[in-house]
Amino acid sequence: MAITPRLELRQSQALVMTPQLQQAIKLLQLSNLELGDYVERELERNPLLERDESGPADGAASDAGQSEPGKGADSADTSDLVATELKIKDDGASSTDAESSLDADYASVYAEDSPSDAAADFAGSGGAEPTSGLYRENGGSSRFEDPDFSLENTLTEALSLKDHLTAQIPGSLLEPVDRMIGAYLIDSIDEAGYLLEPLDHIAQRLGCEAADVARTLQQVQTFDPPGVFARDLAECLALQLRELDRLDPAMQALLDNLDKVAGRDMSGLMKICGVDGDDITDMVAEIKALNPKPGLAYGTETVQTVVPDVFIREDPEGGWLVELNSETLPRVLVNNRYYAKVSKESRSAEERTYLTDCLHSANWLIKSLSQRANTILRVSSEIVRQQDGFFAHGVQHLRPLNLRTIAEAIEMHESTVSRVTANKYMATPRGIFELKYFFTSAIASSDGGEAHSAEAVRHRIKELIDAERPGMVLSDDKLVELLRREDVDIARRTVAKYREALGIPSSVQRRREKKLLA
Repeated sequence: MAITPRLELRQSQALVMTPQLQQAIKLLQLSNLELGDYVERELERNPLLERDESGPADGAASDAGQSEPGKGADSADTSDLVATELKIKDDGASSTDAESSLDADYASVYAEDSPSDAAADFAGSGGAEPTSGLYRENGGSSRFEDPDFSLENTLTEALSLKDHLTAQIPGSLLEPVDRMIGAYLIDSIDEAGYLLEPLDHIAQRLGCEAADVARTLQQVQTFDPPGVFARDLAECLALQLRELDRLDPAMQALLDNLDKVAGRDMSGLMKICGVDGDDITDMVAEIKALNPKPGLAYGTETVQTVVPDVFIREDPEGGWLVELNSETLPRVLVNNRYYAKVSKESRSAEERTYLTDCLHSANWLIKSLSQRANTILRVSSEIVRQQDGFFAHGVQHLRPLNLRTIAEAIEMHESTVSRVTANKYMATPRGIFELKYFFTSAIASSDGGEAHSAEAVRHRIKELIDAERPGMVLSDDKLVELLRREDVDIARRTVAKYREALGIPSSVQRRREKKLLA
């Protein structure tokens, strides 16, 4: 065979992860907060993207041909993708107001209060300007353009634990070295007031002797609130008892055996501390009155509440209504008019290439946001269809469910469903749940019937323990017997694992607790 150059045509299939596909997959698994941050970065990077701040009234004006420059018919946006509703009927069928593919826009937009409604409310109030109660009582004005208005006067900040401790340094630590070590110790405590870093590490980091750090630690442990700078729970309680002048040898022995206090082993504590039953009861009561986390009495980081991605509400006609939360979906648009204007003035090939890339990136981002919202809606709707018993009757009717069941029902891959259910929350009439909450393992039925959900079994175990009487504390073996009477085939070790996951002590500890409360 001669070795000569020649042309050949071959046909093959390959899966290529393009940057656009990687972006769409990345958007699926982002939470609503992470998605908002991602879109903000894209708005800063891409000059053709802009935030859609127009309300429903502005949208109506656009339809009438009165759109603002850069908006309206010449701009591709996501304002029509912010919300949609899907009805789950009792017979398992679903219906939407407009059928669309993954790449299609959503059908409906849930309108908010328009400026015209506010104007009507203003006219109905007799023309009086609405003001806040604070300014009405003080005779002032609530207008921001008022020269006497100062936004700084309305701001307040809670005193943090570290600021409170830092203010006590000048009166307690006189040497400069001690002040430096004390400042480092303050920066090293957590929000509960505990010092978690070992003293030798602190000494090595500051370049000083460990004895100096230990001496300074003893001084700062006298700061207010009592119990701060402790290295464990026993030391925290000891510092508070020393402040109350109640740290005697018997109390110290009790603090050295907190595990027995947690286990309600009163007879063992009586032998260790050398006191009688009444004294040990009083000592335990004193410990319970202390604060195990003294630092939490001061300002802490604000806890962010969970914002649901999907709302579930009951349909008056039967079934359930599934709708996306419009507040969690970014509203962005592509300014095609700006692109057309700038592209006409571009002089070099690099500028035209840059503008073209920005346009393609912006269009693909909006398309990816549409696909993400549609996928979340489809997955959530199928979860509601599969777990209809939970929404109607409670956690006892939660069914076993896995990702494959949802993926096969909506004709998607399991990995896609896994990404969609990550960091997404659903607001239901029974509370707010993460989408992954509805995926539970199956526990076989003893009579060969339908399997039980592990979450439903855990809930049943808690119900049985909560209903037990002081003289009839249920052991794990007894729980297994009761569950098997309810056709739940479960092993004793599984019951013990579920009980421990629920934070429920053993039957021996529960029996001791009930005797103390009797």
